[in-house]
Amino acid sequence: MRTARRRTTLLATTASATAALLAAGVLTAVTAHAAAGCQVNYSVAGEWPGGFTGNVVVTNLGDPISGWTLRWSYSAGQQVVSPWNATISQSGSQVTATNVAYNGNIPTNGNVSFGFNGSWNNSSNPAPTSFTLNGVSCTGGVTPTTPGGTTPPPTTTPPTTPPPTTPPPTTPPPGPVPTGLVGWATQNGGTTGGGNASSTTVTSESALRSAVSSSSAAVIRVSGTISCSGMLSVGSNKSILGVGSSATISGCGFNINGSRNVIIRNINFRNWNDDAINVQESATNVWVDHNSFTNGYDGAVDIKRGSDYITVSWNRVFNHDKSMLLGHSDNNSSQDRGHLRVTYHHNWFDGSGSRHPRVRFGNPVHVFNNYYYNNDYGVASTMGAGVLVEGNYFESVDDPTLVGYAASGPGTLVQRNNHFVNSGSPQSSGSVASIPYSYSLTSASQVKSVVTNGAGTGKIGL
Repeated sequence: MRTARRRTTLLATTASATAALLAAGVLTAVTAHAAAGCQVNYSVAGEWPGGFTGNVVVTNLGDPISGWTLRWSYSAGQQVVSPWNATISQSGSQVTATNVAYNGNIPTNGNVSFGFNGSWNNSSNPAPTSFTLNGVSCTGGVTPTTPGGTTPPPTTTPPTTPPPTTPPPTTPPPGPVPTGLVGWATQNGGTTGGGNASSTTVTSESALRSAVSSSSAAVIRVSGTISCSGMLSVGSNKSILGVGSSATISGCGFNINGSRNVIIRNINFRNWNDDAINVQESATNVWVDHNSFTNGYDGAVDIKRGSDYITVSWNRVFNHDKSMLLGHSDNNSSQDRGHLRVTYHHNWFDGSGSRHPRVRFGNPVHVFNNYYYNNDYGVASTMGAGVLVEGNYFESVDDPTLVGYAASGPGTLVQRNNHFVNSGSPQSSGSVASIPYSYSLTSASQVKSVVTNGAGTGKIGL
């Protein structure tokens, strides 16, 4: 039964390339002899067969700039896909990255960072050796903006973002994984969904129900609004992908019951009459990404009964109460303990009530870089669970983190490097098992802008 709300409310596997870039004439006038330049740090945060994650930090050493375009070339056929904090295009080997709405201004000695996932040939992934900023070639230092100027000041060492208290490990995930996947779903052989199976587009409940329940590997593209009721059984090896920003499933949900290797992306779920996505009975390797959830009956994404190796990323939950339950009962220790390993990252819990997530037994559960706004509570660790909560942004949240909840006994919870605005005091206790996969943290103070810009449907091309 639905309950009412209490109140409204790199370390990197690194290949770096550093170069000073001129920034003269960038949308704003500069005075004679003003120093212009910047420094770029390019790093590879993790590699796996066929894919890698790249991070770029640009530090402005000269006058403030407004609007930027950074270009570089790859020498080994790498391709950039799935960027964040920048708009990126590629023509052949040349890559062009431009600012997004919230990070176009870079003050003197300030920096801006962005990242992306990319593909590589599994044998060579060299870093770029040169960059240009706003069409001006890289140089080795800071130079005057007009000829005959005074001797330029010495090059400044850019500030660096401190690593997390315990840096994330750099072991690449085993097996092929789809571009953009981070977290527990990269483990246990990886999560590829329907892989290279031919795709089929569905526009009706009967077609959707038949396609998702098939025993064959399939790529299923949901187009328009499909009205339905109850729960639709999802078989193994499925990619269920929304077309554009309007793909909607209204009135029903997906039941992933013991299935393996399922991807659900870019779908609007609304008005479901049970759960929107229910993962249960030892289902493994599931990726729930870039969906939107609103106005349903029970859980948006509930994971239970021994399920494992799951990533929930870049989703938005709004106008809804019970968001994400992990472990359904205090009495299910024998099936759940040693399982329920889930990563929640870059989700936007937008005024949703509770369970972001509410955790039983799973250890380690990893909750990083999510944006919490106007929630009753954020994360609860109960019944011996172990939850690492890091780099999140909590705004107007009564209880950001809880150790124990309602009648459930306590778990352990480590909270670090989080950002709190108009929120209560977080609870923490004990230690958590180590995280076995590579990941890159967005600075907690930037999470609000990054997540609100990137979470939910219509933000990725499929």
